[in-house]
Amino acid sequence: MKAARAKPATKAADKTADASDKLAYGVPALEKGLDVIELLATQSKGITQSEIAQLLGRSLQEVYRVVMALERRGYIQRRPGEDGFFLSNHLHVLANQYPPMRRLLDAALPIMYSTSIAAYQALHIAILDRLAIRVVAQVDSPAPLGFRLRVGTQNPAASTASGRLLLAFQPPAIRDWVMAEIERTAPETDMVALKRRVETLHRTGYEIIAGEGLQGITDVSFPILDANGYALAVLTMPYLPSSKERVSLETASRAQFAAAKAITQLFDGTLIEPNFPLAPIREKRPPARPT
Repeated sequence: MKAARAKPATKAADKTADASDKLAYGVPALEKGLDVIELLATQSKGITQSEIAQLLGRSLQEVYRVVMALERRGYIQRRPGEDGFFLSNHLHVLANQYPPMRRLLDAALPIMYSTSIAAYQALHIAILDRLAIRVVAQVDSPAPLGFRLRVGTQNPAASTASGRLLLAFQPPAIRDWVMAEIERTAPETDMVALKRRVETLHRTGYEIIAGEGLQGITDVSFPILDANGYALAVLTMPYLPSSKERVSLETASRAQFAAAKAITQLFDGTLIEPNFPLAPIREKRPPARPT
């Protein structure tokens, strides 16, 4: 008798096999741990194990060992005498140890400190984090009163000076993806305004806008570019005038640009100096940040 020939696998069978392989290689305990971390990242106060289980739709037994392991490794913690868990700074420390980020911070911080004194203003550096910006470095103003954003602060890219300038100097593939994701939920008129403003920022090389986050503050942003002309990050100054103005907006902006240029040069990039005083961006003001 002739042996029966095996039938060639169909595409449907291949897809089923691929899906089975993915499930087979899943790591349930790891996924539970990531679920816990992502949940705590959204909480403004500590929550107990039973609350964690309830919010994740799991039993207390499922999350108990995961929570204990995360606490033992320092990713989450509790205050003395309290049962509520919250995220520690461990993830932030790890992120800053990542070589490209470490190099950026090592290069930027000394320049930022001297510039904050010259400009008499606070400064911060932000990077693009999916559809948002995240503050990764900050120095205070030497003035008695000032405005600052905490390191780790996250805001929508579309509604911040830092975010729009980052978008303007991203590789086309990244910029197009971010725009497409924002467009999923943004009104058409807002998207038109955002795209036009981002295009303008790429030509001007800076963003300046007054009263977007807080009345009385003018946000000024310059990019930090790599050798290909793409933004690694953005240096932003939330300029806060005082009744006894020591440093004008123009003088502070010049010092800020010099800092951004110096950091850019350390990454083999080139930053073209704009005309000072900086002209307002005439494109339509972007939509207000959601509250």
